[in-house]
Amino acid sequence: MILLTSIPDFLNFSPPMAIVSTTNLSKTYETGIFRKTQIAALSGVSLSVEDGQIFGLLGPNGAGKTTLIKLLLGIAHPTSGEAAVLGHPLGSVAIRQNIGYLPENHRYPPFLSALQTLMYFGRLHGIPRSHLVGRARSLLALTGLSDWATMKIKKFSKGMLQRLGLAQALLADPPVLFLDEPTDGVDPIGRKEIRDILTTLRRGGKTIFLNSHMLSEVEEISDRVAILNKGRLVHVGSVKDITAHRLEYEIQLTAPPSPEVLSGLRALCKHVEVSGNRLTVHFFDQTQTQAVLDHLRTSGLALESFSPKKSKLEDYFIQLLKPREEA
Repeated sequence: MILLTSIPDFLNFSPPMAIVSTTNLSKTYETGIFRKTQIAALSGVSLSVEDGQIFGLLGPNGAGKTTLIKLLLGIAHPTSGEAAVLGHPLGSVAIRQNIGYLPENHRYPPFLSALQTLMYFGRLHGIPRSHLVGRARSLLALTGLSDWATMKIKKFSKGMLQRLGLAQALLADPPVLFLDEPTDGVDPIGRKEIRDILTTLRRGGKTIFLNSHMLSEVEEISDRVAILNKGRLVHVGSVKDITAHRLEYEIQLTAPPSPEVLSGLRALCKHVEVSGNRLTVHFFDQTQTQAVLDHLRTSGLALESFSPKKSKLEDYFIQLLKPREEA
């Protein structure tokens, strides 16, 4: 008989916890008084967001992004399907106690200062006053608003209001953040600072559900993305997989290739583009790499660089949605 004094590590493995999960989640609205018309804002969406991720939600206007967030927050109720946040069913008080929310186009009382605004929302959270002042000031420092703590927010720019909204979402130190267009109206330096804050929060263990139309920013900081179109989920996956090169390389030569060299390359490759001394080459498979390099060398052309071409999330987004729009 063999006695196990300890459980092997591989038996202790457990999959990452799904902080947000949806199964066939749908929402249909009715319009009209005498003749009812049904509008499917969301149709059969199934996805999951793991602990400690920045999850980007993308899609054109009217895709259903805001509807999905409202369902997850309990602001609206689904027509069918199931969902949970932190293991709790939608509408649960436990969800609201453990999330921070930055809505799009949020509004605060204009006669309050930034510090007064955070104090007001902190009291709504039930944060003790003895702890609240220090917490509010530390969040104003984190979001770069310390110098404007006592200024009336009616004098704030759109970017400053976004920073204040992010500070408000962080007041209760929630494990999960729902951010709707957090960098909208923020200048380039401010956007960079907000991205840095979000990556710091992720390193601290927070899970961030990010809705944004700025694809380049989503690409920079998100671990996974979901793309919605007309209420339906058309793609979900990691940013790394989407932007990984697809056997496409950029080759920098010391001189432009001759027509004969190009003819030989096109016989070897799936696709070749030329711009002066630069070639963009798309292979059929990885085994062709050496054949192309040998062809260039035997033609007397020296290489300055040879590197995989990385795709952009924006390019993939357009390619994914354009055929559907045309159809």
